[in-house]
Amino acid sequence: MQDMPDSQAPETIVAFDFGLRRIGVAVGQDITGSASPLGIVGNGENGADFERITELIESWRPARLIVGMPMHVDGSPGDIEPDIQEFIAELARFNLPIDRIDERYSSQEAKQTLKKARQAGNRGRIKKEHIDSAAAVLIAERYLLKTL
Repeated sequence: MQDMPDSQAPETIVAFDFGLRRIGVAVGQDITGSASPLGIVGNGENGADFERITELIESWRPARLIVGMPMHVDGSPGDIEPDIQEFIAELARFNLPIDRIDERYSSQEAKQTLKKARQAGNRGRIKKEHIDSAAAVLIAERYLLKTL
């Protein structure tokens, strides 16, 4: 009997929705093509909370990191692109592949999704942190759909 070829191991990703105050974080998996929110990490004058990011990466052991890149309607880079590039440079410390994906309108889409869930009675008050984390879920899922 011939050996079956090794199937590729499932790939876990951690996605980031970068903001100047908060960074939404989600985890996704290529087998299901879905993602779940992990909350937010702080970002401010002293930079991103890399202690928390390290904890998340050590806990989830992703094969790659995904960073949402905000774009203007015409496809040009968003205003905070230099800050995101700095964040990406700092993520390099984890020695993982880092992919970028267009995250145009992800925050607005996340807010609408959460509002619908609230109207349906499935959730309570919507906080900015929830929107950032839900936007990270959308970023992760967009990446997974692109690669499937």
